[in-house]
Amino acid sequence: MNILLLRLHTSVFKPTEFSENTTYYVYFGFVSILLTYGMETAFFRFYSKSKQKNSVISTVSISLLATTLLFSISVYSYQAFFAEKLEITPLRFRMLATMLIVETLWVVPFAYYRIKGWAKKFTITKLAGVFLYVILNFFFLKYVPKINLDLPEFLIFEPVDYVFFANTMASILIFLLVLPVYFKQEWKFDFSIFREILKYSWPVLVAGIAFMINENIDKLILEEKLGKDIMGAYAGCYKLGLFLTLFIQAFRMGVEPFFFNQAKSKNAPQTYATVMKFYVIFASLGLLFVIVFIDELKALMIRDHSYWHALSIVPIILLANWCLGAYHSLSVWYKVTDKTKYGMWFSVFGAIVTLLINYTLVKPYGFMVSAWATLAAYSSMMLLSYFIGRKKYPIPYDLKSILSYLIVSLTISMVVYLNFRTIFWIKVLSILIFLTTILIFEKATIIPMLKKMK
Repeated sequence: MNILLLRLHTSVFKPTEFSENTTYYVYFGFVSILLTYGMETAFFRFYSKSKQKNSVISTVSISLLATTLLFSISVYSYQAFFAEKLEITPLRFRMLATMLIVETLWVVPFAYYRIKGWAKKFTITKLAGVFLYVILNFFFLKYVPKINLDLPEFLIFEPVDYVFFANTMASILIFLLVLPVYFKQEWKFDFSIFREILKYSWPVLVAGIAFMINENIDKLILEEKLGKDIMGAYAGCYKLGLFLTLFIQAFRMGVEPFFFNQAKSKNAPQTYATVMKFYVIFASLGLLFVIVFIDELKALMIRDHSYWHALSIVPIILLANWCLGAYHSLSVWYKVTDKTKYGMWFSVFGAIVTLLINYTLVKPYGFMVSAWATLAAYSSMMLLSYFIGRKKYPIPYDLKSILSYLIVSLTISMVVYLNFRTIFWIKVLSILIFLTTILIFEKATIIPMLKKMK
């Protein structure tokens, strides 16, 4: 679905328009972090260890409902003022505000699905929203202009506003689907639990803001320093790492509640080490796949050649995302030991690295600096978490295997990328070589796993 959307958006919008769309979602991300204020991670921690599970879910729910209600009253009451200050139309402001509100109210239901291991329910609900989002995008941006369909006046927007409209409708649909979770719980606010949750969650909030800086501030700085066309091309090519990004996102969603559920087990450290190794295997495979097939992917996902001059950022961004996924796995030690302040400081350090490199070097050296800054931020966070975690909560990571898989993946991908980009069979062979390597060294683990799946 994201492949289809990236192809659609980069064919409908020029880099400058794509830049505008990206900018709004960057700000959206920052406000979203503030509205959830670390409650999702805190919910996993306290629900998994507390005997008063109903009190945990109801306390978190009431807290988020109350703060979201205050936010809703504020933004809708002064929407004209905020729209003017943000230099956007009142319509666009209302759509963005509505998205923020309903997506904040997703947090508890989806966290509940994840902690319960209800992957099918989680997936079906999310996909319902994704399908609606994609269908509405294609309807308004592709079908309506093609047949010159006359729309009702209340549905006549600027083209970029149809993206926000589709997103708003999809967000509302998802919220309606998860709404029953709120009606199935007891409504009881426990102040003692709330105090403990806030103590745990505020560093997560700071870390979340710092993470958004690491992930998105480069795009705002590029727009400021180099212009919207450069930023739009950068943001479009950034999304070519989609396959690895989606895998990392799925990994994080699954692994976070899993870590907390395993925390009391005697074999927890070994389990965490195994999870890390298999993350590295699959992430290294994803990194290899995207790099060796980068030309096929750019032709499939980005048809407008005006975006392609930023293609050189993709290998660097992929490696940066690999480091980010490893960091998510390494973060287990401070999350299960309630030392979330470490996560906060790691993210703040990464944010400082991102800001320093981008603000000082983008103007003279161009957009490649932003890609290297992302890699520097995520790799430094990963290394800090590993070395400090080794002392605070020792986990027997198989460093030999982890480094070997990463080095093999990077070596093969760079050889193909630099020398054989036009030879398709060599690209396929490179994937087969890496898969064979995995099977040879991990067959004692993989074969029993495959047998269990039958």
